[in-house]
Amino acid sequence: MKSRRNFIKKASAGIVGVTTVTLPEIAKASGLKGTPDPVEVVLKLGVASYTLREFSMEEALDMTLRCGVDRITFKSMHLPLDSDKETIEKAVALCKQKGVELYGAGVIYMKTKDEVDQAFTYAQTAGMKMIIGVPNHELLDYVEEKVKETDIKLAIHNHGPGDKLYSSPEDAYVKVQNRDSRMGLCIDIGHAHRIGRDPAADVTAFSDRVFDIHLKDVTAAKAEGETCIIGRGTIDFPTFLRTIQKIEYQGTLALEYEAEAKDPLPGMAESMGYVKGILSTL
Repeated sequence: MKSRRNFIKKASAGIVGVTTVTLPEIAKASGLKGTPDPVEVVLKLGVASYTLREFSMEEALDMTLRCGVDRITFKSMHLPLDSDKETIEKAVALCKQKGVELYGAGVIYMKTKDEVDQAFTYAQTAGMKMIIGVPNHELLDYVEEKVKETDIKLAIHNHGPGDKLYSSPEDAYVKVQNRDSRMGLCIDIGHAHRIGRDPAADVTAFSDRVFDIHLKDVTAAKAEGETCIIGRGTIDFPTFLRTIQKIEYQGTLALEYEAEAKDPLPGMAESMGYVKGILSTL
C-alpha cells in the first residue's frame, strides 16, 4: 500500500475546487478474454454539517467550500426543524449564493407521526431530495406514505453500539428491503466499524439501498473507538473506496468528522485530502 504521505501529496492540488471525482471502473477479466466497456463512476464528496456544529450556517458553508467540496446536509443546529417557510427559504438562498448544494437533512429522529410530518414538510420546503433519519419502527408504514407523497428519499442512519433501533446497516436494510425503493440507508462506516462490521462488505451487500454514506475513521473496531482523522484509524479506506467504485455508487460520500468540534477544519482538510489521494490512485 502506498504511504499516507503519497496519498496526500497526490491530492494536494485537489484540496480546493474539486467536488467530484470521476473514475473509470476497471472490469476484472478473471481469465476471460472479453471485458465490457469501462463505466465512469462519478463520486460526489460532501460534508454532514454536524461536523461544524459549533459554527453558524454561513461559517459551515464557507468551511465546507474550503475543503474543496460543494455538497452539504444540514443538521438542525444549522437550520432548526421548526423553522418557518421564510427562514428555510433564506437558508436555501444562502446555499445557492455560496454555491453549495443542500441535498439533504439529518440526522433527524422521528418518534411520532407529528415528527415525521415536520421532517418531510421541512425537507419539502427546502427542496431537499433526501432525509437522513431514524424513524421508530412502528412509524415505518407512515414514513413510507410520506415518501410516496413527497418523492423525498429516506436514508436510515445506523448509530453503532447502544443504538436499539438501527445499530448496523443490516438492521435498517431488513426493515426497508421490501418497501418503496426510495427508502434506504445512510451507512455511517465509523459506527458500523465500531460494532465489528466491514464497511466494504456492508455497502456491497446492501448496495441496492445505499443512498448516502457518512465517511469517518475511528481508532478501534469496538465500542470505545473514537472518531479520528481519516487515514489515522483502523478502517481500510483503499479497500472501501475501491468497493464504492465497483458497486457504481451514485450517492454522496459525506465527511462527518466528529472530533475537534471547535477547530475541525485542519482534520477535515486532511481527511478529505487523504480520500482524494486514494481516489487518484485507483
